[in-house]
Amino acid sequence: MVYITLFTVAFLSATLLPLGSEALLLYDISQNYSLYLLWIFATVGNTLGSMVNYWLGLKGEAYLERKGYLSAKKMEKSRKFFDRYGGGTLLLSWVPIIGDPLTFIAGVLRYNFKRFVLIVAVAKGLRYAIVIFLSSSLSV
Repeated sequence: MVYITLFTVAFLSATLLPLGSEALLLYDISQNYSLYLLWIFATVGNTLGSMVNYWLGLKGEAYLERKGYLSAKKMEKSRKFFDRYGGGTLLLSWVPIIGDPLTFIAGVLRYNFKRFVLIVAVAKGLRYAIVIFLSSSLSV
């Protein structure tokens, strides 16, 4: 159940919802659960959550603009940033505040989905690996 809970929290925290999964991961590490399984479940959940953002961007840009959730000005600013720095910006998909909108913009811009998944999975996996490594190293 611990791994499913971490998966769910990691999934939800990667969507546009304001959640964080690192605290739960750190708690689970302190309870001596399998570091490898924690890493897998957190990475997969977080990556799938980003895929939801991509899909929302792909399918929902016009709707969200009409409803006032997105402004054309913010969308244009995000497009310029993404166009300027390319898919490499998705390496920042783990960063709080900017990561979720980047994955959304990738969907809006119809960025290559296979590349999207690869880059985002690497970014998210590295972030969790670093959290696990630092936590394990510091809790001597």
